[in-house]
Amino acid sequence: MSPETAGATAAGAALGAATGSLVGLAVPGAVVGGLNGAISGRREIYAWSSPTGVVAFVLDSTWSLVTTAAGLVAHAVGAVRGEPGFVPALSRRRNRHVYRRGFQPRRDFAITLGNVINGAGDVARPRRAKLVTDHEDVHVWQARLFGPTYPALYAGWMAGGAVAGAVLWVAGRRDQPLGKMIESCAYYLNPFEWWAYSRDDHWPPVGKVDGLGWRRPAVRSFASFR
Repeated sequence: MSPETAGATAAGAALGAATGSLVGLAVPGAVVGGLNGAISGRREIYAWSSPTGVVAFVLDSTWSLVTTAAGLVAHAVGAVRGEPGFVPALSRRRNRHVYRRGFQPRRDFAITLGNVINGAGDVARPRRAKLVTDHEDVHVWQARLFGPTYPALYAGWMAGGAVAGAVLWVAGRRDQPLGKMIESCAYYLNPFEWWAYSRDDHWPPVGKVDGLGWRRPAVRSFASFR
């Protein structure tokens, strides 16, 4: 075991235990923090030389421990699915884990659980690589910043958006398929997705119903800074 792996495991377990103890879950917290530290340390994920890397590790081991636990499930699925799997070039010192396949409930769509990006696909293609760096990485940091509220807020919007889409369709938007109306309201108009698609310079996205919801990007794209 390398010094980095040992140190990240021990520090992650200690931070996770301290966080979990606040709600009577010290042992589960230690397990999640320790496992994340072990996997991330072995793969040299965190950019320790940068303040961003230290902040990412601390948040993954404390405030966003719930989504980090979800990321461990994604690691397990990635291991079971096998090759093509983990992508070191987009992961090492990037404060995230990237899998070409992994947990992928919808074909051709990437999904992020905690600090684990799944379904990146053929990252040799510039568009798929940019999807990781400019869209899915935004979700990694959303999970860190919003912590345990992130999955609740995301799922809550999805549920409410699905109802809103169905109501709009019944109320007169039958020029669009019901499924597309629901998907647009529940997924594409989700503020977390609006934020990520905007950073990726893809707002409005192709799948959204034209003229529905947010007209302008939520934020400047990363491409505009380069």
